[in-house]
Amino acid sequence: MKILCVSDYVDPLIYTQNVKEAFPDIDLILCAGDLPMDYIDFIVTVFNKPTYFVFGNHDLKEYHFYHRDSHFDGNRPSRYEQSMNGHGATYLGFKSFINENLCFEDPETGTKTPLLIAGASGTMRYNNGLCQFTDSQMKWKLLKLVPKLIYNKLKYGRYLDIFMTHASPRHIHDHEDPCHVGFECYNWFLERFKPTYMVHGHIHLYDLREERVGKYFDTTVVNAYAHYVIELPMKTTQKKDN
Repeated sequence: MKILCVSDYVDPLIYTQNVKEAFPDIDLILCAGDLPMDYIDFIVTVFNKPTYFVFGNHDLKEYHFYHRDSHFDGNRPSRYEQSMNGHGATYLGFKSFINENLCFEDPETGTKTPLLIAGASGTMRYNNGLCQFTDSQMKWKLLKLVPKLIYNKLKYGRYLDIFMTHASPRHIHDHEDPCHVGFECYNWFLERFKPTYMVHGHIHLYDLREERVGKYFDTTVVNAYAHYVIELPMKTTQKKDN
């Protein structure tokens, strides 16, 4: 299963009608925040593949469509407004999904299994803006995912395949300025629930020497800035010849 990850930058290599020629075998798209919704619309339309997204700290014009308690004027959005929020992509903020339509072969058991995915929007609080959280607030949101993750473990033998966020974990790809500090609770989440991948955005890669892919316990942590392709194996075990 090949997965196109994008974030933070409208990449001209993606934003072109010929993108499918460059990326012909993509099965899933992950949008890790700070992307215009019309860019996500384009990606959904051109690839016609399952697409998940989270919000960052700048792309918030439609954030209130997905979070009623953040409506700018303090009122609940109308049913008309709520019907506008599709964009053909699935919002992954503070949610966990089992995607039965995206299956791959479990590398440990060799059995066919659905994709297990969860996500979180936003960044560390730095100016009390929308979609910003303290570490404690974010951990509380992650704790609400735990029942579904335990269900995954009982049924599929693992908690999660992919955890997508906008911000990074603490001390993994993050920076020391208040806006770009990572969440320590993400480190706890990775250590406890062991997703195969964590995909994040928020950290712009202006220096090609800066690390894009790191490791934390059993999880590969990927910075999706601009674009990056990852893969979940269809089959990783081979029978030995006798």
